[in-house]
Amino acid sequence: MALPKTRISKARGRKRRTHYKAGHVQTANCPQCSQAKLPHRACPNCGYYRGRPVVSATE
Repeated sequence: MALPKTRISKARGRKRRTHYKAGHVQTANCPQCSQAKLPHRACPNCGYYRGRPVVSATE
């Protein structure tokens, strides 16, 4: 296995990781109620997924 020759300081390691960022959350519009929702998930507003009611609406 490869091993580091010297210890990497915390500051140096953290400088390298400054570009490891989470991306933006993608949203899609619900075709039933036009509210923003996460893709491939039931709408939290109306409870529909792929044109069918799958969960009860939280109102």
